[in-house]
Amino acid sequence: MIYVKLILIMKKFILALQLLTRLHFFNLPFDEVAYGKSSMYFPLVGFLLGLILVFLYLGLNYVFPPLVVAALLITGLIFLSGGLHLEGFMDTMDGILSGRPPERKLEIMRDSRVGAFGVVGLVVLLLLKFTLLSCIPAQVMPRVLILMPALSRWGMVYAIARFSYARPQGIGIYLVKYTKNRELAVAALWGCGVAALNGGAGLILFIWLTFLTHLLALIFTRHLGGLTGDTYGAINELLEVILLLTVFPLLKLPFLNFWW
Repeated sequence: MIYVKLILIMKKFILALQLLTRLHFFNLPFDEVAYGKSSMYFPLVGFLLGLILVFLYLGLNYVFPPLVVAALLITGLIFLSGGLHLEGFMDTMDGILSGRPPERKLEIMRDSRVGAFGVVGLVVLLLLKFTLLSCIPAQVMPRVLILMPALSRWGMVYAIARFSYARPQGIGIYLVKYTKNRELAVAALWGCGVAALNGGAGLILFIWLTFLTHLLALIFTRHLGGLTGDTYGAINELLEVILLLTVFPLLKLPFLNFWW
């Protein structure tokens, strides 16, 4: 019985890894239920991505100046994730900013062509990430690199569990169907655990990003009548930038210096 449960756990984790990254150690066949419940391991996948980024940072930092390191870290994260969330972000910007009715916005987001809003949004997003990463102090950079992908992917799970899906079909509908309170609770434990390892600042970021996830999901739902796979990616990308922005005011709080 324990052996079967371990296999199911590993199956869900591997499917989460296959969905969110290019780290395909095993090519498992599609399983609707396991795929839908794999969301509980999204923050853990983000944590693993963060660890890879930390090792990448420690190696690059000995050779290159901060600006080059920041650019290579962003490139590394895009490669590891396959650009999945960036694509969703661009599609979401094209749809949300089009000013059309909800049905038309969803059609625009489904279009494989990228519009002007998507391109401009991508440029601004990458510019912010690059600038922020290049300015973060070295003493907190490893913690930030772990928190950023872990907490942003926790935000996706919260949005999946708490908001309805805007389309009648799509791969994301399985996540909404099977991500219930139990999956959300497990994901919250992973996300909160990673945050707690980084002290009070980590916990503040966890609470702050959860609140912002709810706000972003409300905005997207108002525009689209629900969320889609593209908006999950957009939420992830926006939360990464917001986390990087929030690091700087947190560093100004003297009592948090002991908790980082």
